[in-house]
Amino acid sequence: MLPSKKRLLNVQENTHKIEEQELVAQLKKKDQKAIALLYDNYSAALYGVVLRVVQNEAVAEDTLQEVFVKIWKSIDNYDRSKGRLFTWMLNIARNSAIDVLRSKAYKKSEKVQSIDNTVYAEKNSAVQINIDLIGLREKVGALKPDLKEVIDLVYFGGYTHKEAAEKLELPLGTVKTRIKIAIRELRNLME
Repeated sequence: MLPSKKRLLNVQENTHKIEEQELVAQLKKKDQKAIALLYDNYSAALYGVVLRVVQNEAVAEDTLQEVFVKIWKSIDNYDRSKGRLFTWMLNIARNSAIDVLRSKAYKKSEKVQSIDNTVYAEKNSAVQINIDLIGLREKVGALKPDLKEVIDLVYFGGYTHKEAAEKLELPLGTVKTRIKIAIRELRNLME
């Protein structure tokens, strides 16, 4: 992306659009309106990613709150030259969801959960994962099958690179290379 090209968020704040750079500056100043604006515009997409990994609505809601706290506390670490704000937040959400899956408390709660609760939750779940707000599902679907498979496992399934390599019966280096290629292709498709 060219440096002169301004990124405008589809965010209305007092009837004018706000630039991503301006929003980041407000967040770094710890402006509470900025975090509210960020939450209003990105929570649904980030919730979809978290829910896809943890597959439990209550846990996903709690994790989403933790994600926004992490964003608030670590906004000074965001580097515009390394990527878009949404991509940075998406990585925080995904990594937080994976951390929850790996936690002892989560594993213990999953073992203790009754069969009745599981069946009831599956029958009455009306939540659709809506990561397609930015067209992500379509973009991932446009990848070659081998790249799509790796992205689905690692970014949406919560697998580590090593776990994905074992599941796909591929060398770890091959999985990492495919992820790198897929991310590069997705970045090109998003622009």
